[in-house]
Amino acid sequence: MAETATPAETAHVDRVRGARRSPAEHLADAFTSGSVPGTVTLKEIPYQAMVGIRVERTSDAGTRVASITGGLPATCGEVTGSDSVNVLWLGPTEFLVVAPEESHDSLGGSLVSDLTTALGSDEGQVVDLSANRTTFELSGSHARAVLEKTCSLDLHPRVFKAGTAVSTELAHIPVMLWKTSDENYRIFPRASFADFLGRWLLDAMREYASPEVP
Repeated sequence: MAETATPAETAHVDRVRGARRSPAEHLADAFTSGSVPGTVTLKEIPYQAMVGIRVERTSDAGTRVASITGGLPATCGEVTGSDSVNVLWLGPTEFLVVAPEESHDSLGGSLVSDLTTALGSDEGQVVDLSANRTTFELSGSHARAVLEKTCSLDLHPRVFKAGTAVSTELAHIPVMLWKTSDENYRIFPRASFADFLGRWLLDAMREYASPEVP
């Protein structure tokens, strides 16, 4: 949020933040108690700004949109952008922008309006999807093993490399799965599936809370 925000703007931001409830907020304590530090941990990263974009990436509009996001991915699995704003490939002309919550226009940012302005009247679409999905972060040395209990993709590092994001299913739930580092995955389920998938992941993690049987 800008340092020059007026008291009225600050009050508005406080009201927005106070009114929100994340899809897995009620599971926060369970995520903490069910995590095994150093082995596998699960947490929700709520309220990230997410914007769906449809645009031809090689068009003038695509170039303008890319100037806001730091690029648009060209192939399946590619993720472009920076540490703060990233773009995940959903299709040849479809992308998902993921950014910190403070970049959303309702909190003093300008991400959605900047993207809308960049698209202009050209063919395409900019849709605020921030309330459509939430973000789970699964990390640790056994994070891949937890995912492999249900994911049909080959998650071996030689195939699913860090910095790659794909559409897949976990526990029959459609998600975007983004491998952000060797032992860290971000999972984007739709909000209505967050409770089920969160509980499923907790159950899949449970075996790692007990000593391994020789």
